[in-house]
Amino acid sequence: MTDSLLFPAKPVVSAPVKGIEERFPVNRIFCVGRNYLAHAAEMGVAVDKTTQEPFYFLKDASALVETGATIAYPAKTANYHYEMEFVVAIGKEGFNVAEADADDLVYGYACGLDMTRRDLQLKARETGRPWDLGKNFEESAVLAPIVRKEEVGVIEDGKIELKVGGEVKQSSTLSLLIWNVREVIAHLSQFYHLQPGDLIYTGTPEGVGPVVAGDVITGSIDKLGDIELTIK
Repeated sequence: MTDSLLFPAKPVVSAPVKGIEERFPVNRIFCVGRNYLAHAAEMGVAVDKTTQEPFYFLKDASALVETGATIAYPAKTANYHYEMEFVVAIGKEGFNVAEADADDLVYGYACGLDMTRRDLQLKARETGRPWDLGKNFEESAVLAPIVRKEEVGVIEDGKIELKVGGEVKQSSTLSLLIWNVREVIAHLSQFYHLQPGDLIYTGTPEGVGPVVAGDVITGSIDKLGDIELTIK
C-alpha cells in the first residue's frame, strides 16, 4: 500500500515511442562493454570472440534523459566522454532464449548515448573495482524515441555516427558489432529473466572522446533518426 511508504516512491521512468502516444516504461538498462573491436583497441584491450564472452554493466533507469536535453557537466570528473550506441528495447519476457528466437523479444530500437566519466572508469578498471562511478550516474543514459520493430523490421546493419559541434567523431556500421543483437539477447538471458521494459545499449564504435561545457552532441543511426544532447 502506498500510504505505508516512508516517503514518496519514484515515478515510473518511461521513454517516448515514435508514432504513438503510449510510452515505453523502462525497467533496467543493460550496457554491453567493448562490443566493437576498434573501440576495444582504442581502450587498450584486445577482444577475442572465440575465447571470450560478452560482459555487461547496468545503469539505473533514473539515469535516463531524453534526446534534446541540456544537462550539466557531471561532478567529480575532468574527462567526460560520449559513446554513441544502438539500443534495443525488449518487449517480451525471456529466459535462456535461443539465438533463433531472440528477435521475438525485441519491441524496437533507438539511438542512445552512454555518457561516461572516463577518468573514474579507468581508475576503477586499473584497481579491479566496479565501474559504477564512471558509468552509472545521473543523466548518463540518453535516449531518442524508440522505433517499433514492426515499423522498420529487424535491424542488422546500418550506419552509426556521432558529431560534436558538427564535426564527425564516430562513424561505423552495426555489422561490426562483435556480438550481434541475437547473440547478446541469448547470452544475457542466461543470467537474467529479461522483462518488457528492459533496454540494451549494445556498445559503442571507436572515436570516443571528451566533451566540455557548451558542446552540442548529435548522433544518428540509419532508420532510427537522430539524437541530440547539449552540455551546459
